Amino acid sequence: MSGAAPVLDREMVLETRAMRPDGGGGLMEGWQALGTLWAAIERPAARLVREGALEVSTIRVRIILRAAPAGRSRRPVAGQRLRMGDRVFRIMGVAEYDSAAHYLQLWAEEGGA
Repeated sequence: MSGAAPVLDREMVLETRAMRPDGGGGLMEGWQALGTLWAAIERPAARLVREGALEVSTIRVRIILRAAPAGRSRRPVAGQRLRMGDRVFRIMGVAEYDSAAHYLQLWAEEGGA
């Protein structure tokens, strides 16, 4: 961190995997919103990955947001995702951003469900 507080100007919804009724008496996997967070998106980087015979572009970003204590529902974990409108960011990793632990940094890939 460069000393200045990050500008958290992106409204994002934290989502986690959840089972929901499928309408036929069973359950199916879906996503459940946990709450809205304000974030900054930094360092976008694109790369090509091979999916079978296709090459698909993925966008990796670093997302900064206010810290929440470990174990709280508002603290993101790998495997969850953030949604910003139609854009989806799959969370790959989470760590403290600053030495005072006021902010978290998330590594995420944009795209997919």
